[in-house]
Amino acid sequence: MESDAWIGKVQSVDTGNISVRVDKEELLNSVQINQIVQIRSTKTGEKIVGLISKIMRKAISEKIDESSEPDLIVENLMRVNLVGTLIEKSGIYENIFKRTLNTVPSIDADCFLLQGEELSSFMSIISSGSKNPLKIGKYTISDESDANLDGNKFFQRHAVIVGGTGSGKSWTVANILEKAANLQSINSLVFDLHGEYKPLEDLPNTTLLKIAGPSDNPNEENIVFLPYWLLSYDEIESMLLDRSDSNAPNQSRTLFDLIVENKKETLEADDKQNVLDNFTVESPIPYDIESVLTGLEHKDREMVPGKRDEKQGPLHGKLTRFIQRLKSKKSDKRLNFIFNSGDSLQEYDWLVSLVNSLLDFGNGKGVKIIDFSEVPSDILPLITGLIGRLIFSIQQWMDDELRHPVALFCDEAHLYIPANIKGGMEEKGLASFERIAKEGRKYGLSLVVISQRPSDVNKTILSQCGNFIAMRLTNPDDQNVIKRLFPDNLGDFSEMLPILDVGEGLIVGDAALLPSRIRIDEPSIRPNSATVDFWDEWGKEKKDKGIEQAVEALRRQQK
Repeated sequence: MESDAWIGKVQSVDTGNISVRVDKEELLNSVQINQIVQIRSTKTGEKIVGLISKIMRKAISEKIDESSEPDLIVENLMRVNLVGTLIEKSGIYENIFKRTLNTVPSIDADCFLLQGEELSSFMSIISSGSKNPLKIGKYTISDESDANLDGNKFFQRHAVIVGGTGSGKSWTVANILEKAANLQSINSLVFDLHGEYKPLEDLPNTTLLKIAGPSDNPNEENIVFLPYWLLSYDEIESMLLDRSDSNAPNQSRTLFDLIVENKKETLEADDKQNVLDNFTVESPIPYDIESVLTGLEHKDREMVPGKRDEKQGPLHGKLTRFIQRLKSKKSDKRLNFIFNSGDSLQEYDWLVSLVNSLLDFGNGKGVKIIDFSEVPSDILPLITGLIGRLIFSIQQWMDDELRHPVALFCDEAHLYIPANIKGGMEEKGLASFERIAKEGRKYGLSLVVISQRPSDVNKTILSQCGNFIAMRLTNPDDQNVIKRLFPDNLGDFSEMLPILDVGEGLIVGDAALLPSRIRIDEPSIRPNSATVDFWDEWGKEKKDKGIEQAVEALRRQQK
C-alpha cells in the first residue's frame, strides 16, 4: 500500500466495526460514505477490509494546565464497518478476498484509503473472485470494474429484488434473465402478472406461456390450463367452502368422499392398479366434476326408509348452498382455466404434458414467462401457489441423479405472497411458497422474490432469502424491512436506499463478495414497464381514441 494512501490510525475497536482517527486531513475531502479502506492486520500477509459508514468532526475542549484557557482541538473520525480479509497469498493463489475476519485490528493500526489504481486493482480482485460469475453491472465507486455475483450462490440461497416504481427493478430482472437465458440448460419460470416481460420472448431459450382466459381452449399452443383436479383437497375446499355455514363440516366430508370415489373410478377405468393401491385424496388424478355435482345433489335430496314411510336422509337439504357455490364457480367464464370440460384435460397422461410445458431440461426452451394477466385477483394466490406446489412436488419425487435445478421468479410478489393474509385461498397459496423457501434448496428449487412493496411481502419468506438487490425505496416502511434484513455489521449501509439513482442498487448477500452499490447493466431487451410520459403524451395530437375497441375487448374478455 502506498504511503500517500495512509489516512490515520485505529482509535477504537468493536466486534464488527472500528473508529479511525483521521490524521492526514488533506485526504478528508476524498473520503466518501461506503468508500473502501484497508487496515493493517496483526497477521502477516493479510489486510482487513472495511466500508466507511460515517464521517465525523468533533471539537474537544482541552486544558493544558489549571491556569490556562482551554484549547479547542478538532478531531476527525471515521466509523468503518469491517467486511472481510484480503489475503496476499494462499498456496498457489494470490490476492484472495474472503468475507471472514480472521483477526480484528489493533489500536493504532494503520488505515489506508483505496483510491485510483489501488481501488481498481482491489475491485478487479472482487470481480474475479466469483467462481460462477453472473455479471450484474459496474461498481459505482469504480466505473471500470465489472460487478459479478456468484451465480450458484445467488439462486441457492434464494434472492430478493426490491425497488419502488421507476427505480429499475424490472430492468434488473430482465438483465438477470438475459444472462441466464444464454446458459445451455437454463430452467426457470417467471410469474408475469401484467405481461411486462413479454418482449423477452425474443431471448434465446425463452418461451411465452399464458394462463387460459375466458375464450381460450385446450388445443391452443402455449396456453396453460390448470384443471380443478390438480388442486389439493385443502385448496379446492378453500375455493368452494364457506366456513361460516353451519353445515360446512357435512359439506366438507361429503366432498372428500365423492372426490376419492371418483378418482378411484378413473384409476379402475384406466387399469392403474399400482396407483389404485396407494393413492390419496391429494393424488393428482383426473375426476369428473359433473359426477361429483350429481353425487352432491343426490345426497341433498336423498330420502331413506323410515318406520312407516320414507324420511329425509342425513344430508337432506344440508348441501344446497354448497351445490349453488360449486355451480356458480363452474359457470364463471373467468375460471375457464380451472373448470374447462375439454376431454383432453381429463386424460390420465395430461399431467405429464403440463409439467413438460413448465419444466425444460436442455431442450432450448428453459425460460418460461407465464402471463397471469387474465387470472382473477381473488384467486391469484391460489393459482400461483398451485404452480409452485406442483413444481416442488415434481422436484421432490424425482430421482436425485435426474433432478435439474429450477428457479421461480415471483414478480409483484406482494400480491400473492402477502404479509397479512385473510385466510382461505391466500393462506393455501402462501403455504406453498413458504415450503419452497424453507425446503426448496434441498430439491434444487430457488425463489427470486420481486416486489415494489417489501413491507407487504411475507416476512417468513423474506427471512429465508440470503441475497438482496435493493433499489431506490422512498417509503419508510419498505426501507425498514430491508434494513432489518441486512447484516448488522453493515450499519448504516441501507441509509442510501432513498437516494439511489435509477438503475442503481445495493447488493448484499452470499452471492456478493463485497456489499456494494452497483450500477445495473441495461438489458438488450427492455420489459414493458417504462413509465408513461404524461406531459409529453398530452402534448401530442391524438386522433385514434381506441375506446370502442377497448370496450369490445372488455366485453369478450380478450384483447
